[in-house]
Amino acid sequence: MPKPDEPFAMFMHLVREKLGDKIAHYQIPPPVFQATRGEIVEVDVEGGRLVTRFPILPEYLNPYGSMQGGMLAVAVDNTLGPLSMLVAPPNVTRHLEVTYSRPVRLEMGYIQVIGRLLDRQGQQLHFKADVYEPRGTRVARARAVHWIVEDGG
Repeated sequence: MPKPDEPFAMFMHLVREKLGDKIAHYQIPPPVFQATRGEIVEVDVEGGRLVTRFPILPEYLNPYGSMQGGMLAVAVDNTLGPLSMLVAPPNVTRHLEVTYSRPVRLEMGYIQVIGRLLDRQGQQLHFKADVYEPRGTRVARARAVHWIVEDGG
C-alpha cells in the first residue's frame, strides 16, 4: 500500500481495490483531470473527503483577467468525481451548482478544492465543495448531486 504522503498513489490504489477488474473500463485519471493539471493533495475515504489543487493558467482567464467561472466548476467537478469513485459504485454528476464569492486571479497561482460527501440517499449522492485561494480565502462553494448508475453493493 502506498505511503500516506503520496496522495495520488493512495487514490489510485484505493480505486483499483474498489473496482477490481472493472478498472479497465475506465480512464483513471480521466483526460480532463490531466488536461487541467489537477493534483490530488489529500485522500480521506473514511471521512468522505478529497482535497485537490489546480493551477490557474492564462488560458483559463476571462476578458476581465479572472479565472472563467466554468473552469472553476471544472475543478470542482474534477474533485467530486474522483471522490465519488472512492465512496460509491460508479456514478455521474447529475446536478452541480457553484456560487462564486471572489475573483480568482492568475497571480494567485492555484486554487485548492475540498470536496466532501454529505449523504447518500438511495441512488443519490450529495456532495459539497469549497474552493480556496492559497492564502485560505474561500473564493467559491458548490453543491452537487450524483446518480449511481451501477450499484455494486
